[in-house]
Amino acid sequence: MQLYAPAQLDQLQRDLPYFNEITDWVKNFLAKPHPELGRSGPVCPFVPRALQLNTIRLEVIRAKDLEQQQIEEIVKRYRDVFIELEPKQGDLAFYKAIMLVFPDIPAEDAFKLIDGVQQKLKPFFVESGLMLGEFHERNEGEGLHNPNFRPLRSPIPMLAIRFMAESDLPFLDRLTDEPQVRIQYLEAYINRLSTTIKDERKLTNARKALALAHAQLEQGNTVELIQIEPIQVEPNQTEPAQTPSKCPFARLVNLFNRPFRLSF
Repeated sequence: MQLYAPAQLDQLQRDLPYFNEITDWVKNFLAKPHPELGRSGPVCPFVPRALQLNTIRLEVIRAKDLEQQQIEEIVKRYRDVFIELEPKQGDLAFYKAIMLVFPDIPAEDAFKLIDGVQQKLKPFFVESGLMLGEFHERNEGEGLHNPNFRPLRSPIPMLAIRFMAESDLPFLDRLTDEPQVRIQYLEAYINRLSTTIKDERKLTNARKALALAHAQLEQGNTVELIQIEPIQVEPNQTEPAQTPSKCPFARLVNLFNRPFRLSF
């Protein structure tokens, strides 16, 4: 049973058009196939089942005149709200989602505020086995199967919270992220999905990616720690010839400076 005070009804009436617009977008875009998607099936494979189970929850966040840090504090609170939201366990819990809608954020500010908040809080959510996705009409995120497709464009700026899925590996292993960030993401992925994952190849790839991130982090630390003092050359003095170093640490730097590739 849900009880409303008159003031709550007034607010609900003001928010209702945004609820309706996002719901229509979820049903007619995310839950449907698209000719530019690059694969069969709906844009988001989990949405049709979530709609059937009625496990998607919407909230309108009034962010007018709020700074990014204030929005971050609001969004952070929804991590625990999501975790405590029924269903908490079992297969049905996998399909629940919270969509936070920000109608007061103009399209021109969405990149800074929506993308900025998502980038800042993604580690906070990932460490709990959750994903935080950013959506707005100018989102340039590419489709996994067609780089010309933009699956993250929504009519109203929005952040979405859901459980991590095995298909999320590409979002957790982006080479644009620092190695220590990828290590955090990949460890969370492996810890959450290692006992339930259906495609063992994804788990193998995650472990390979984790090893690569550790190697890159070690490479960066080695190069940072080993600083060879330049030889000072006096005027009219020729620079001494370089001889191969016998120092194992110097050879290690040379080894790590070679291209390092990992095939999946």
